[in-house]
Amino acid sequence: MGMVRIAVDPVSGTNGNGLPATVIPMSSTLERLLGRLRGAVRRPTSRTGARPAAPAPAPANGRDAAYPGDATRLPDTTCAPRPDGRPDPGEIVWTWVPYEEDHSQGKDRPVLVVGRQGEWLVGLPLTSKDHDRDEEQERRSGREWVDIGSGAWDGQGRPSEVRVNRLVRVNPDGVRREGAVLPRDRYDEVVAAARALHRG
Repeated sequence: MGMVRIAVDPVSGTNGNGLPATVIPMSSTLERLLGRLRGAVRRPTSRTGARPAAPAPAPANGRDAAYPGDATRLPDTTCAPRPDGRPDPGEIVWTWVPYEEDHSQGKDRPVLVVGRQGEWLVGLPLTSKDHDRDEEQERRSGREWVDIGSGAWDGQGRPSEVRVNRLVRVNPDGVRREGAVLPRDRYDEVVAAARALHRG
């Protein structure tokens, strides 16, 4: 059985309360409890003695290291926007779009949703840059654009163009907000141009 020693004042020879110093037998239950406490204090937080690493944060802005590459064909493009907070064909949303030449890099930009493939959305990226001025150069580089005018998807009200020959896949969980619904006539024009380039 262990013993508990009461602290002694070195001047008075008492325990600080005016009582003589004494030694009290410690019960086996109290002895086991103190042993566990000492072990908990000494035990390292991991095998290496370091604290466990915090879990890695989820990819921001919809970035996905497992991006499967751009789609190669158009899905069902039926225009069906619904005001339910979920992205549907016919809506322009903001999301992270990987660069065509390096899918590990990309930028935040608006995308016109045109359909779904499995768990992914399929969309066409937008830009506010005017490509009409260098149309021939764009065609030589393999890019095709359709003007859609301005809308609520651009906070500065700038006219936009849709790239119709690149079908990007978009993680639905990476869509942070709905931008706007593209008018049906402009949506049909964009889809027709995209379909002409992605037959089959």
